[in-house]
Amino acid sequence: MNTHIHAKKARLPKDWHPADIKAALEKAGWSLRRLSIHHGYSQGMLKNALCRPYPNAEQIIAAAIGKRPEDIWPSRYDERRPLRGIGGAPSHRSGPYAALRNHRLNRHLSTDDQSTSRPNEGNVNRQGDDQ
Repeated sequence: MNTHIHAKKARLPKDWHPADIKAALEKAGWSLRRLSIHHGYSQGMLKNALCRPYPNAEQIIAAAIGKRPEDIWPSRYDERRPLRGIGGAPSHRSGPYAALRNHRLNRHLSTDDQSTSRPNEGNVNRQGDDQ
């Protein structure tokens, strides 16, 4: 007899289904396309927020519905979820070639620093300067 008790995992709140988001927008008198154009974006820009994190688009959609983005996409704003990008968990820039990419970037930045310094800049005679 198996008496091992499994601890239940804390369930994250589920994100709204894209069809529910579209329906809420329709009830508020908007479509994703019209809302995008109204805010000066291309026709399909807000559609990206339905399938991937896009904070600006999430804010616009949430405001049109009268909710907070955290209420519509709780998994994207959950404190228990690791952060992505700078200062957070590894992003798409990590992986087997990340070290090579970082080395090239650091080498490029160090050569830029050398090329921008001009030791005799004060002695250069510029056109239009009084002598």
